[in-house]
Amino acid sequence: MSVKVDNIRKALDEAVASSAVKQHQKGRMSFHERIGMLVDSGSFQEIGAFVGNLGSGDAADIPRDAVMTGFALVGGKRVVVASQDFSQKGGTLGLMHSRKIVRAMDLAVRAKCPFVFIGDSGGARIQEGVDALAGFGDIFNANVHASGIIPQIAVILGPCAGGAVYSPALMDFTFMVDKTSYMFVTGPKVVRDVTGEEVSTEDLGGARVHSFESGASSFYCEDEESCFAEVRKLLSYICDASAVQRCVALASESEAEGMRTPNIRDIIPDTMKKPYDVRRIVGEIADGGEYLEIFRNFALNIFTGFARIDGRTVGIVANNPSFLAGTLDINSSCKAARFIRFCDCYGIPLVTLVDVPGYMPGSKSEHDGIIRHGAKMLYAYSESTVPKITLIMRKAFGGAYIAMCSKHLGADIVYAYPDAQIAVMGAEGAVDVLYSKEIKSSSEPDKLREERIAEYSEAFMNPVAASRKGYVDEIIDMRDTRVRIVNALRMLSSADSEKSVRKHGNMPL
Repeated sequence: MSVKVDNIRKALDEAVASSAVKQHQKGRMSFHERIGMLVDSGSFQEIGAFVGNLGSGDAADIPRDAVMTGFALVGGKRVVVASQDFSQKGGTLGLMHSRKIVRAMDLAVRAKCPFVFIGDSGGARIQEGVDALAGFGDIFNANVHASGIIPQIAVILGPCAGGAVYSPALMDFTFMVDKTSYMFVTGPKVVRDVTGEEVSTEDLGGARVHSFESGASSFYCEDEESCFAEVRKLLSYICDASAVQRCVALASESEAEGMRTPNIRDIIPDTMKKPYDVRRIVGEIADGGEYLEIFRNFALNIFTGFARIDGRTVGIVANNPSFLAGTLDINSSCKAARFIRFCDCYGIPLVTLVDVPGYMPGSKSEHDGIIRHGAKMLYAYSESTVPKITLIMRKAFGGAYIAMCSKHLGADIVYAYPDAQIAVMGAEGAVDVLYSKEIKSSSEPDKLREERIAEYSEAFMNPVAASRKGYVDEIIDMRDTRVRIVNALRMLSSADSEKSVRKHGNMPL
């Protein structure tokens, strides 16, 4: 018996070496090296090493059945990992292959730790027939049932085609590498045969396509090394978020002085129509100016990302006036909604920075479904029970004001800057609707219009009007932004502490 075990172990070791040679010839890392790039040195413990090809009595026929699974530490925190081996049968998925992945996910759920899947596969193992399809279905089912219990991360470092694409789509975050990662439901050959369209693998489903256009990839990386550095950074935020939060006293005067944010005055322009990059505001309120942006290349009119504020992981959602004036459209609504739901799943407080002129107008927006998709963001905020802090920085108009985590959707604390404007619409548009006849009949229409604009702005648009009705809790100095958010987070540190094991999943939106 020991001789056979030794022979299998030898075959497994040889497979690791063989994979490295084959992958290096392609300029890529092996499945084993990829795990080494991800986890803390010496921490990986393999499970299921002897699982082999279904229908064979020798487990070494396909070493590990083309996937290595196990648990490890990343930054000292527990994770479970599955890494496909393209050098063995193209990393194809059969029934035992899928059972190893599902087993690893079940272990992650039991341990309440993140699951990281490193994908590099030619797809279903055709010779296994329907068993291979059953394997995909089992993985999808496991993805859904683990959603909302553990964070799931897909790192695509090779092909991912056909039904296989739906496992990454069901996970919380997907990483892709330029000129290395590919995802598509049907490949270029099938596309050509069925539709006559000639398209390259890269143009059909490369990393750039899914990061910049389709939104299927959360992160776009230049190479595998930087990819795993980003995965480790992401894990550092979401693993820290699960830690028990301690009660902390509110900031003293001396502590508050050290938290001041005078630079915000120079970042936000005086005029309402001049753009600025909201990432600079995020950098001002985050610890050390550091944050991790999610979907940084997709739907740029809204920012979503993680930061630490007062040492605690928070999720930040912010309109970005540098792109489409920060309006809400279909892609930005879906992007924000899924991020909000992820944060709510794992008890991560939400900080919302508001500077929004409204929803994207026009027939294309309406016909493409802005009503249906825009509702996702309202639902996500209203459903969430984590601490929610909102800051209205410059303008918040119409339905978009409501959607950006207003008091009406359950914000715990709403701040506003003194020059913020909150109204159904901008003053110019409102005056043109309300006083059009009066202005047209006036002997000095331009002068009268300017007067009415000033009157409307004073009566309806300044934050004092909203504050009087309780819709804004406090009008704050820009220099006090960080300390106000810190104190709100400290005050709410015990909120949402009693919740069920699984609040809800994180459905792809």
